[in-house]
Amino acid sequence: MTSALSDLLTKIIRKGCLEVTYADGRVETFGDGSGEKVSLLLTDEKAEQDLYNDPQLKLGELYMQGRMQVTAGDIYELLALIKSNTLAEDLTFGMIWRGIARIALTKLESLSPVNHNRRNIAHHYDLSAKLYDLFLDEDWQYSCAYFNPPGITLEEAQLAKKRHIAAKLLLEPGQRGVEIGSGWGGMAMYLAEMGEMDMTGITLSTEQLAVSRDRADRRGLSGNVRFNLQDYRTMQAEPFDRIVSVGMFEHVGKKNYLNFFKKMFELMKDDGVMLLHFIGQPYPAVINNPFFEKYIFPGGYIPSLAEVAPAIEKSGLIVRDLEIMPMHYAHTLRAWRERFVARKADAIALYDEAFFRMWEFYLAGSEMAFTHENFSIFQFQLAKSQHATPDNRDYMYRREQELKEKEARRRPLEPVSSEVHWEEDEKVAAMA
Repeated sequence: MTSALSDLLTKIIRKGCLEVTYADGRVETFGDGSGEKVSLLLTDEKAEQDLYNDPQLKLGELYMQGRMQVTAGDIYELLALIKSNTLAEDLTFGMIWRGIARIALTKLESLSPVNHNRRNIAHHYDLSAKLYDLFLDEDWQYSCAYFNPPGITLEEAQLAKKRHIAAKLLLEPGQRGVEIGSGWGGMAMYLAEMGEMDMTGITLSTEQLAVSRDRADRRGLSGNVRFNLQDYRTMQAEPFDRIVSVGMFEHVGKKNYLNFFKKMFELMKDDGVMLLHFIGQPYPAVINNPFFEKYIFPGGYIPSLAEVAPAIEKSGLIVRDLEIMPMHYAHTLRAWRERFVARKADAIALYDEAFFRMWEFYLAGSEMAFTHENFSIFQFQLAKSQHATPDNRDYMYRREQELKEKEARRRPLEPVSSEVHWEEDEKVAAMA
């Protein structure tokens, strides 16, 4: 199998420098020798065979299992090297038929009436809160930061993200708002404090719910910020002035886009405004990355602009503003990965070595999607009426400056507690 893998790597790696040490001790170098060398060690012959047969899945699995080790460079540099070289004609017969099988399975699953939103969200977000404490900012913002101006810290960029979104929402005192997918509560609390408004946050994660409620209580915001275990599809409430959703739309599923926007239409006042922030890719994907589907975000899907816009139009909502942010998430993911790797011992103590490698691969692979696959962040500003927002964008920058001045008077954030535990009672379990 070594020769087959060697032939494949010779075909793929044209530029750069990849050094591979096989299980029998033989060493080969691929590429034209340019750039920094990336070195791999394959620990057993089965690893070589697996990598040749199904690289889309096995590259991540072998790294996670420690059977493929990066001995020079790092996992991001390996992924970037492969992606910058790979062409469609490099696919082997085995890759093609596995791809066809995955396409067929994806089509079959899309016909299933069963929705696993709660289970899929729990798979990722109900991990120990201590994990996220290893790499997130002080407010636990688990979404793309806004590095404006360039070179600011992760903490500053996450605050800039909240400020940027709040400015687009045109907050006014006394408004009622809802956050669809409220994470650990930081965005809802920011909007409540900065906008002097009443906020509701909904989530499907029990861990996030526990932390959010604890934070709001400790900050004295329980009176005007509440968090509920709630699926947006079954939410019944008086229409809101403002709706925000950050990093949740990727979990909706493309067959549900129209129903999602119809529900947002239902939840929005006639003069209301919504800000929808999500990851987008340049064209519709045929299948999800199999490693991410299996280990990281089961049921998730990164949409293209062409898949989202028709659903918005059919729902009755109108697009008042669209901002495309190409590299901000690459910078965010790089900061997260560096922080996570720096606390490797803590991550292993929390889970194990395999989990650490899995999470590192996830962060590196996600960063590579933005640097090498043209992924970006879309921020849609939506409304029912064209008169709900001004006709120019100058107001956004004025409001950001006003919010920045107000932040200087805001009480400093308390550390997020990763020791909060909350058990569902029968009533809440029934809501799920």
